[in-house]
Amino acid sequence: MRKSIIAGNWKMNKTAEEAVELVQDLIPLVADVEDVEIVVCPPFTVLKSISTVIEFSNPNISLGAQDMHWEEKGAYTGEISPVMLLDIGVKYAIIGHSERRQYFGETDEMVNKKVKSALSHGLIPITCIGETIEQREAGETQRVVTTQLLKGLEGLKREDIEKVVIAYEPVWAIGTGRWATPEDANDVIRSIRALIGAQFGVETAKKVRIQYGGSVTPENIAGFMDEPEIDGALVGGASLDAESFAKIVKFRQ
Repeated sequence: MRKSIIAGNWKMNKTAEEAVELVQDLIPLVADVEDVEIVVCPPFTVLKSISTVIEFSNPNISLGAQDMHWEEKGAYTGEISPVMLLDIGVKYAIIGHSERRQYFGETDEMVNKKVKSALSHGLIPITCIGETIEQREAGETQRVVTTQLLKGLEGLKREDIEKVVIAYEPVWAIGTGRWATPEDANDVIRSIRALIGAQFGVETAKKVRIQYGGSVTPENIAGFMDEPEIDGALVGGASLDAESFAKIVKFRQ
């Protein structure tokens, strides 16, 4: 059975002091959660501080990065390597977020390199795919997610695919206050799982965790998690407040 995974993407928010305070507030609120894997993805500048808090407190929270380069080292000004992330206790890395694609020109080929690098170094990639509002209204949702998924996972072995977390994030629902209905999100995620099954085997597809992301809140999380194909959520703004994020994590309570 797939274990639900809820990850908070803090994006470009929180100073070191604010980040530590947020995690310290979050830890007791989710201490009794056993059936959901909890991940926080703060900015690079506070990863070490949060890692120290997590290591000291030993909570049921894993640390994730918001991006990573595919090379271990080199002349890549401003980039962070998988080796650097592992060195400070990072377990997950968000890869191919729509904002990376939109604002920084990240391509499916770059996503593929990052996914392969993450896996080869023992990091778990949270690989993001999703359509824009123009693509959705043009009836191209399936084409877009199929292309992004297959190119992003190209060349991986079945045992690698099982480790990857997929985040279906319709771009039009990220930070807009709009969101797909649980039924719509479930339909797309079902098609993603079917595609993985067709390419890598049905048993492999059954093991892959697929999240929904896009204006997830304490008020709408239960509806998404009631759907059989949705294994969790990639949460943006609502993860910047400990009580709000805790309510999302504890959606069953």
